[in-house]
Amino acid sequence: MKYRHELKHEITTADMITIRQRLRAVARADEHAIDGKYLIRSLYFDTPNDKALLEKQAGVSRRQKFRIRYYNGNKSVIHLEKKCKVGGLGTKISANLTEDQAKSIVNGDIGWMEKSEDALIKELYSKMVSERLQPKTIVDYTREPFIYGPGNVRVTLDYDIRTGLRNTDFLDTDCITIPAAKGICIMEVKWDEFLPEIIRDVVQLPHARGGAFSKYEACRIPMINHGYGEY
Repeated sequence: MKYRHELKHEITTADMITIRQRLRAVARADEHAIDGKYLIRSLYFDTPNDKALLEKQAGVSRRQKFRIRYYNGNKSVIHLEKKCKVGGLGTKISANLTEDQAKSIVNGDIGWMEKSEDALIKELYSKMVSERLQPKTIVDYTREPFIYGPGNVRVTLDYDIRTGLRNTDFLDTDCITIPAAKGICIMEVKWDEFLPEIIRDVVQLPHARGGAFSKYEACRIPMINHGYGEY
């Protein structure tokens, strides 16, 4: 697995507009985005005791989490992903799922996964059996991605983060979600061996708050605030 450097900052909407204008001058938009944006829907997994959430809150250096994701409401291309973090480095392993496969996982019909030829699908099956990993919540947000060739840099601006609370029917594009992390935008910068000076200057915001912001964590907190019990 190849790990990449990852840096996150919580920024305001005004900051995001400024950074967006700077990036448009030096980087290119992701060619797969529609009008420069993705609408991302993810379904995150965790154990009954919320291992992934608690490890994030405790600042555990080595951690991983599983999610299923699709873009712009297009359920013909669904990805199973495992995100691994080691300090300030991260990597992602992915596998393709059909809509029927994703639906069966959400519904707990997982026997077929054991016989899958894909190692990641088999690993998720193992975690669902041994650690009782299960779907936890839907996380929706809008992403504006920018690419810069030298250093293989990718800068993303994420906003309008929404949570499905305890709803796990993420294939229902009409399911109700509510705002989470209101007013917060996330700028994430990823690169390989080096971060070019021009990008370092573009993303510089002296007052921005750095740290490992977790959209999953932000989308679990409203469960308490809306009377859904503790996590």
